[in-house]
Amino acid sequence: MKIIFFGTPDFSIPTLKALIDVPGVEVACVVTQPDRPQGRGNHLQHSPIKKIALSHHIPVVQPENIRKSESKFIDTLKELGPFEIGVVVAFGQILPESVLNLPNHGSLNVHASVLPRWRGAAPIQRAIMAGDKTTGISLMKMEAGLDTGPVYCTERVTIEEFDTFETLHDRLSHVGAKLLAKNIRAIIDGKLLPEIQPQEGVTYAHKIETDEALIDWRKSASEISRIIRAMNPFPGAFTFIQSKRLKIFEAQPVTPLRKGEFAAGEIISIDAVRLEVKCGEEALALLQVQMEGKRKMSISDFLRGFPVRLSDKLGTEGAH
Repeated sequence: MKIIFFGTPDFSIPTLKALIDVPGVEVACVVTQPDRPQGRGNHLQHSPIKKIALSHHIPVVQPENIRKSESKFIDTLKELGPFEIGVVVAFGQILPESVLNLPNHGSLNVHASVLPRWRGAAPIQRAIMAGDKTTGISLMKMEAGLDTGPVYCTERVTIEEFDTFETLHDRLSHVGAKLLAKNIRAIIDGKLLPEIQPQEGVTYAHKIETDEALIDWRKSASEISRIIRAMNPFPGAFTFIQSKRLKIFEAQPVTPLRKGEFAAGEIISIDAVRLEVKCGEEALALLQVQMEGKRKMSISDFLRGFPVRLSDKLGTEGAH
């Protein structure tokens, strides 16, 4: 059973590795994004998926823009096929229907939510930001719409209290890999058929915009905490203190140690290991931060090196 695999970032790696190990399945081609310049030397770097493919001697195709070279791209795939099914995991380009329908059984997507909730580009971050208690993986038959296709199967995953984008991302990538490896033969054989998504409960996980990472201290401590976790490690939720940008990677909602009337964003408590900031509701204890131009550090290390004062206010000054 020859498969064509579309994927690029780390999230795709467990699924590709799992498919390579499925008996009777051959990953006959990997499609990934072109090599990009990275690092100080700006040298071209392979995508994580390309590295895996090359180590297993799998042919790799790297189109710059499939929609602009659709006919040529399809001709390239036909030379490597025919394929039973296409598997798409965080590839990074929108695939035209002609490509989705090229394999004999079409294409499926390993999507990081329980559809129809959180269709779109950033389902993991949006689930954390919304305070969802669970999320999961859906194996979805792909069609022209944005994550609107029928679903073969799902598996739910609990969102833990301190899950960040990174921890939940990594856990879901492995859940998705196992779910697909377990069901790929049944899907190709027609023993597992997809079911149309319900119309109720549709939400969209729009791409995370940079301005969403700027903390609005008028929000509740719980809401800000979720934003910080959803932005960890990238792009990193941030604020400004004494006109300097401060990224916050870990924080915890707390009942304020000091009582009284304080402005949102005001520092209301400091000691050697603790810094509390007033929010719209309750307060937030900062635990791990990064001042612009510096490394990530614990709040105790930060307080030893930066002159923070009671009543200093965190906010948006200096924001562009």
